[in-house]
Amino acid sequence: MNENGNQNRDRNHKKRLSVALAACLGAAAISGGCGDASEDAQKDMKMLITISEMDTFRQTLADAAQQAAQQQGISLEVMDAQGVVENQVDQIQKAAKEGYDAVLCGAIDVDTAVELKASAGGMPIVFVNSCPNDKNLEKDAYMYVGSDDFTAGEFQAQYVLDKLASKNEINVMLLKGPTAHSATIGRTKGVKKTFAASGKQVNYVFEDNADWSTDKAAEMFEIFLQTGKQADCVICNNDSMALGVVQACKKAGIDPASILILGVDATADGCAAIESGEMAFTVYQSGKGQGQAAVKAAAALAAGASIDELEGVSEDGKYVWVPFEKVDGSNVGKYMQ
Repeated sequence: MNENGNQNRDRNHKKRLSVALAACLGAAAISGGCGDASEDAQKDMKMLITISEMDTFRQTLADAAQQAAQQQGISLEVMDAQGVVENQVDQIQKAAKEGYDAVLCGAIDVDTAVELKASAGGMPIVFVNSCPNDKNLEKDAYMYVGSDDFTAGEFQAQYVLDKLASKNEINVMLLKGPTAHSATIGRTKGVKKTFAASGKQVNYVFEDNADWSTDKAAEMFEIFLQTGKQADCVICNNDSMALGVVQACKKAGIDPASILILGVDATADGCAAIESGEMAFTVYQSGKGQGQAAVKAAAALAAGASIDELEGVSEDGKYVWVPFEKVDGSNVGKYMQ
């Protein structure tokens, strides 16, 4: 970080300490204690959440964050960077210039984390939905709130292994999210490492990036059908792509229930497809839980308070983990709104 960045960071750190101290002194004058200091400090906080590109899951996350902020008396502005890194940088720089206290950031590209941190000018950042490299996270300054994506892929592969336990050879079609997205990387690793450890012969008969897109996934499945190859399952990094495969199956006159189609997120449409038997499995990722946890973490960082008591916080203080949950026909009703 350059000299101006360091000065801004020091200035914002002092601001956070003074806000927390003022709240503490106010509470002490009334009650002789400091138990509600952080709550008092939060009432004047301003935060920004910049979303990489809005979709169903990210909208759920943003809505939950906004509701949680409102309940805590925090002003939270929601902005969509529309998949353009320059937009995200500009949004964060603007928030820094206007004296915001913290940023919640769904990074478009995790490789831009250093630039995003520099743009924040010392404001704490809570990354959501897409996780930067560990070296770019720092306790009490730059955290990640989300779910462990490796686990989602592990759940998917284990479901296939359980359902196809009698087969020694499994043909897999794998549709992935954007190349640089941490969820793509983590979920794909979870799938492949779990299969590799199974002792089965696993053939990846088709693998490509459908970038979370229903339409793109449908197109890729149609291309796959033209190869004449067979797949026992189609594992998708999210529900939107899985639903694209369902659509393409129907268009081609294939019963979606005849092939294991798996997603991640347990969106409303994904759960409905599981209930109807068109999708086999998904993994519930709590957008609501992530949004709420992100606001709690950002408020603590902005107030200079400890994050050690946050539910799901890692030992090194860099992460807050919100658990994934398995969803199939046996329990999908629990996840339907």
